[in-house]
Amino acid sequence: MNTIKKTAVMSLPVSDKRTYVWSAVFVMCNIALPQLCHLVPGGGLVWLPVYLFTLVAAYKFGLAAGLLTAILSPLANNLGFGMPPAEMLPVILCKSVLLAIAASYFANRAGRVALWAVAAAVVAYQAAGTLVEWGITGSLSAALQDIRVGWPGLLTQIFGGCLVMRLINSKQ
Repeated sequence: MNTIKKTAVMSLPVSDKRTYVWSAVFVMCNIALPQLCHLVPGGGLVWLPVYLFTLVAAYKFGLAAGLLTAILSPLANNLGFGMPPAEMLPVILCKSVLLAIAASYFANRAGRVALWAVAAAVVAYQAAGTLVEWGITGSLSAALQDIRVGWPGLLTQIFGGCLVMRLINSKQ
């Protein structure tokens, strides 16, 4: 396996058990964080918590871990807590998958945890996700909600995501 530098990213294959271990950790984090955010009225819409650890999984550990986290997190939250609502699942699943793809792509381009690459991943998935949501809902206003209302969550994804990945790197 690669020698891991302080800021290194990995692309774990589907056959590696660490893919599933890390994915399980990130799914649990993506279950706990939304529960905390939903204690505040509108907290989910502002903080977009179900995306943070999908970003970390895909950026730090690769597309397989990212996709597992992206798909299982919203489904587990919906089944366990009814959030996100079932009618929003297609949009959130699409955005989660787009985030996993973008994060994995920019991580491979940067080769390390880089603020510009994490920001590029967030901007890319939001741009594509806005178009997808507009297509699914037919509402441009609804599609722009993550940007208009959720900008604190987008900033948290960028800066908090970098922080979480650097903390993981420091423990490895």
